[in-house]
Amino acid sequence: MSKTPIKSDKTEEGPRARNGFDRFFEITARGSTLGREARGGLATFFTMAYIVVLNPLILGNAFDGDDKQLSIPALAAATALVAGVMTILMGVVGRFPLGLAAGLGVNAMVAYEIAPQMTWADAMGLVVIEGLLISLLVLTGLRTAVFRAVPTQMKTAIGVGIGLFLTIIGLVNAGFVRRIPDAANTTVPVGLGISGKLVSWPALVFVVGLLVTLVLVVRKVRGAILIGILGSTVLAIIVEAIAKAGPSMIDGKPNPTGWALNVPELPAKLLDVPDLSLLGQFNVLNSWEKAGPLVVLMFIFTLLVTDFFDTMGTMVAVGQEGGLLDKEGMPPRTKQILLVDSIAAAAGGAASVSSNTSFVESAAGVAEGARTGVANLFTGGLFLLAMFLAPLVVVVPFEAASIALVVVGFLMMAEVRTIDWSDYEIAVPAFLAIVLMPFTYSISNGIGAGLITYVVVKIFKGKAREVHPLMYGVAALFALFFLRGPIEALVY
Repeated sequence: MSKTPIKSDKTEEGPRARNGFDRFFEITARGSTLGREARGGLATFFTMAYIVVLNPLILGNAFDGDDKQLSIPALAAATALVAGVMTILMGVVGRFPLGLAAGLGVNAMVAYEIAPQMTWADAMGLVVIEGLLISLLVLTGLRTAVFRAVPTQMKTAIGVGIGLFLTIIGLVNAGFVRRIPDAANTTVPVGLGISGKLVSWPALVFVVGLLVTLVLVVRKVRGAILIGILGSTVLAIIVEAIAKAGPSMIDGKPNPTGWALNVPELPAKLLDVPDLSLLGQFNVLNSWEKAGPLVVLMFIFTLLVTDFFDTMGTMVAVGQEGGLLDKEGMPPRTKQILLVDSIAAAAGGAASVSSNTSFVESAAGVAEGARTGVANLFTGGLFLLAMFLAPLVVVVPFEAASIALVVVGFLMMAEVRTIDWSDYEIAVPAFLAIVLMPFTYSISNGIGAGLITYVVVKIFKGKAREVHPLMYGVAALFALFFLRGPIEALVY
């Protein structure tokens, strides 16, 4: 988990690569080893694996062109396939430890807002268009230029905010923090466990696993996060075998003391043949006629802004955790990283599983030692295996995987000390970027609020010339992003 590079053989020019594979991926140059990359790749997979189960559940409520609900097994297989291929591509082309899969938030928007106004194939066509547009922005250099235009301390704030965002995701997914059912009638929107008490067996597994993992982290045990996930999964299997907590929903009725997503039971079978029938089921033209050009353009704009800036924040956060950023807050091979991420958006649409994007959970792998694209080969390979080993993947419950998110959130918070809190011109925008990510459950919202505030503060301080010209354009785009509700109301 330490960001200090391990010892390696060096020449006067720097670390000496052991072979062509090492030289290509810069394993030794970045102070890593194959073992650390493997450990990091495994940790990233286990913190991302839930998407193979969750994405089909979200998209499964949508309908195809024949008014039939989308096949859950087909969605799961395609989700795993695209995640595996794009994660490996990121490793080979971007050479950066960043996993990719169907983006949460975006998939819900596609399923509940976009798809109802057209067929599923039409909605996926819009995702393909958005992916191609954002790829064009990378190839023209605009996406990289915008990234460079963001002040370094704001990039740091984005990383810290994502750390808090990861923490709240982990706590909520584990059931440690829950929404209060009658929140409209109280000043407290969320609370501890159930009615302020931790009374479920899954919560106990999470608490025990988190404490054990934190002790391992404090003692600087290698593989602490991975040990925590696997150990908690074993504990969860034992607890479920004895206590029979069951799933969080039973016959359509809530079971508050059940497991949040996966019930940790040993599967009846390990292998299953993947259903890839959804691949290529997209249409890029029909939506324009069915929903109208203005509505379609608004949907594409919303998807584009979300993908554009979520990835920027995620890339900074992961690079920051691994000490992989330069003095301007830029990771190595930025353009290649952004290009693969953009292609992944289009690939997700082409496979009918919604836009794929970089996952901030990759920070868990970096915390385990991943520094290069080699970790992606392990993560991506496991996703490809998940197409056939889906029954085994669902053994790891949310309550075990969420431990990593909380621990990584703590590790990412450490960078907050590098922000100059005495300079209000940067401190105020940084503060808003940090707090709005977890409080609005959105990376884009935090980035947008922070960057708009930064531009406004500079203008009213009489320092408009200090703001990079691209920042004005970004602030204007985010203003449109935040006003898309009224704009959509006018369009509809």
